[in-house]
Amino acid sequence: MEIAYSGDQAVAEMDTTSENNQGTFGGGEALTRLPQSGGEMISEAVRWGARPLICLPLVAALPETILDHAGRLAAMQPDILEWRIDGYAEIDNIVSSMRLLDGIRRRIGAIPLLFTCRMSEEGGGAVVSAEHRLELLTAAIGSGNIDIVDTELANSVGFLATVRQVARVQNIPLLLSYHNFRQTPDEEVLLDILHRAVSTGADIAKVAVMPNNAADVLTLFRVTNRARQAGIGVPLVTVAMGQIGMISRIAGGIFGSEITFAAGLESSAPGQIPIAELRQAMAPLYTFS
Repeated sequence: MEIAYSGDQAVAEMDTTSENNQGTFGGGEALTRLPQSGGEMISEAVRWGARPLICLPLVAALPETILDHAGRLAAMQPDILEWRIDGYAEIDNIVSSMRLLDGIRRRIGAIPLLFTCRMSEEGGGAVVSAEHRLELLTAAIGSGNIDIVDTELANSVGFLATVRQVARVQNIPLLLSYHNFRQTPDEEVLLDILHRAVSTGADIAKVAVMPNNAADVLTLFRVTNRARQAGIGVPLVTVAMGQIGMISRIAGGIFGSEITFAAGLESSAPGQIPIAELRQAMAPLYTFS
């Protein structure tokens, strides 16, 4: 479907003056718990380090804003940048979306890019059919402009098999995710979700839940630690959302979570902490370089 307002000209015009921002990574030495990972493809662009990597979300509707924010977020030097295409006003237009993705890549330089089209049922900003989401994901994977692709474990078996196959061919790591904005499931349920993500083909497994009390946060920490100690075999991303869960964004790495999400210019989930404050809070717990 063609939308009347097209951002293609904006992408071309803004890219002619853009600088090739080369983001720096804070990872440092490789984590000893990652080399044994059973995930077949962990992007070489992502420099896993002695602390959780910090990811900033890129969430905006208009192409001019998206490109401007991409450059400004890159200047904050995150370890990873995530484009939430479900926030883009022209998400129905594949050509425009991929042209904008190319513009984002030019704006952020070498910073690893995570591409996400979040389904509305798990917090996405737009209602997009499974067929169109699959088309967007496969186009992004084949574009040469992304380093990791995220999709939900809740998708159909056929959907996940297609994304996994395309990602394997292009050597793009697949992050399979689960989001629950209402509650924190029981420990065994969360463990089963992580193991199902791995058995389905995840190179990175993610769960994000909403705690209703401090005990729920402890449940998430226990699950993360149990999965890591059991040798789950892939990097984990575990998040407790909201104000109660903020501690998980700071200290989750102690229990085995490899990526934490911060706020740069906008947030993509409740409880994200501004990146400067997050770095300061994490500093006593981890080695920054």
